[in-house]
Amino acid sequence: MIVPRLHPDTIEEVKQHVDIVDVISQRVVLRKRGKDFVGLCPFHEEKSPSFTVSPTKQFYHCFGCSAGGNAITFLMELDKRSFSDVVLDLARSHQLQIETMAPEERQELQRQITLQEQLYQVLALTSSFYQHALREPSLGETPREYLRSDRQLREETIQQFQLGYAPPGWETLYHYLVEVKGYSVKLVELAGLILPRKNGSGYYDQFRDRLIIPIQDIQGRIVGFGGRTLGDDKPKYLNSPETPVFDKGKTLFALDKAKDAIAKLDQAVVVEGYFDAIALHAAGITNVVASLGTALSATQVRQLLRYSPSKRLVLNFDADAAGRTATQRAISEVADLAYKGQVQLRILNLPDGKDADDFLKLSGTPKPFQQLLADAPLWIDWQIQQILKGKNLQKADQFQQVSKQTIALLRQIQDSTSRTYYINLCAQLLSSGDSRLVPKLAQDLLIQVKKPQLQADKQKSQQQDKSIELPVNSDRQRLAQAEVLLLRVYLHYPQYRSEIIQALRDKALDFTRQHRFLWSQIQQVQQSLELTSPHLLSKLQDHCLQFSQQMAQVQPLFYLDEKTQRDIRRTPLIIQAAIACMERAICESRSRYCLQRWTNTDRVRDPEGWHYYYKQFYQAKQRISEIDRLRQTSLLDLVQVPWEGDV
Repeated sequence: MIVPRLHPDTIEEVKQHVDIVDVISQRVVLRKRGKDFVGLCPFHEEKSPSFTVSPTKQFYHCFGCSAGGNAITFLMELDKRSFSDVVLDLARSHQLQIETMAPEERQELQRQITLQEQLYQVLALTSSFYQHALREPSLGETPREYLRSDRQLREETIQQFQLGYAPPGWETLYHYLVEVKGYSVKLVELAGLILPRKNGSGYYDQFRDRLIIPIQDIQGRIVGFGGRTLGDDKPKYLNSPETPVFDKGKTLFALDKAKDAIAKLDQAVVVEGYFDAIALHAAGITNVVASLGTALSATQVRQLLRYSPSKRLVLNFDADAAGRTATQRAISEVADLAYKGQVQLRILNLPDGKDADDFLKLSGTPKPFQQLLADAPLWIDWQIQQILKGKNLQKADQFQQVSKQTIALLRQIQDSTSRTYYINLCAQLLSSGDSRLVPKLAQDLLIQVKKPQLQADKQKSQQQDKSIELPVNSDRQRLAQAEVLLLRVYLHYPQYRSEIIQALRDKALDFTRQHRFLWSQIQQVQQSLELTSPHLLSKLQDHCLQFSQQMAQVQPLFYLDEKTQRDIRRTPLIIQAAIACMERAICESRSRYCLQRWTNTDRVRDPEGWHYYYKQFYQAKQRISEIDRLRQTSLLDLVQVPWEGDV
């Protein structure tokens, strides 16, 4: 809604009445430390609390990311809301008088506030109506029997979750709210309780002949309902539509009841259905919430993680195909945090595909569920289990399929210690019990897992090589002269073209930007000629007439004067010298790149990367030393001969 400009007196009154600890403790688990409170900062990811709240100063500060401010600032930054919106919400929740700068704005503000309050009011009244219907001797007999016999719920649990019953009539609730209680049709429709008939002749109830489960927000206010059919109606479960006070993607069933237990146990459990959550709460396992029939969203995950200091989350969805899909979607929502090891995500699949409600009924006690919860595998172990499920590793095609999926999974793990552990684990699983195969499989997995990074590093290094910036002018000149010499030999001595191409390929060399365009044009013209054709030079000159600007600097290469003819006679040595010079330049570039990466790699967190870049740096430097020893025999000095007319 549009929030008008608030009067300064209202802002000051909010600051005086709002306690920062009360505000922040609703979003962050705080623990008292001396005069202050501490917790995990909600503005950045951390494992040790650096977020401090001072009740005496009414101020918060994070020593990790430097976030700080008062209660208003906290809500603005966390929820990305405007100053006026936050002040207005705080004033309303503390029942403070709200004044705006203009009377007409005050009226609009009051209208919008009144609308939300009216929605909460009509939803609360509707919940009471449904609860009363459940307790009607004749009307509620069937749903009461269902709760007692099928769901085995005690009366205190039914009351705790305010369960109710929507009568079977098409306009029962409509009649009660509109005609008896006098609420406007538009308000009741906006609350998601009635729907307009297609023919425009009136309205009918959203929920009919359904067991009703109220959905509450974090403050315990009823924002919507879930309805479970007692007959053959479809769908089996029906939720309220989204309204101004109900957003499915931002609401978790029973979070208002579970938040304290989540903070105390430092663990949140997410189940798939309403009755799974209700049954677990009834059994004394109260750190449980349920999604609302939709995929678990990132917003819902963040809500839960606020209450668990160690970011411990367990997903207990059904073991059927839909449940596995829901689990994979939920994993994807926290993928970045999970792959970095910043969320302790576990997956619990109950035996025989049972849901939590059925499992508790069969076991008769919560202890087996609690034990399975304690033993729930980490998310990546669960995913490996799913990859292997139903596969025969003795068959080549299935072994290859499992290997590919496993490698794709392992590549996502960023923590090197965890990655090493899981590479060895997967090697054992792929070995089918043959311990002799484990080392080779582990080595193969490691190579495949690191392949994309190594290819990326190689491409990056090659990109750098293509635009080599040598630190010493003489090195640049030497490289340019080496390339000029090699191109002259290629153009004017056809018998050596094969040797030059082979040398470039063997060393994976490419020309620098100065000569790369000419080399590409040579290769293009060469396609229509034999490799040793004497006509290459004349064809190239004709072809390059259309590129006069690009070819201007390399035109001298098309000609040989008396001096260059004399100096180029020792062609085999000339080729070796030029190739060596080009290779040295690339080795220098690669050694600088690897040295930088090695310096910036944490040896403790990424020992594989640290050792890899050090090895690459060492090998590059070793190769440079070998090339320099060749220079001492005057081999490379050949390329330092000044060329008349060269670029």
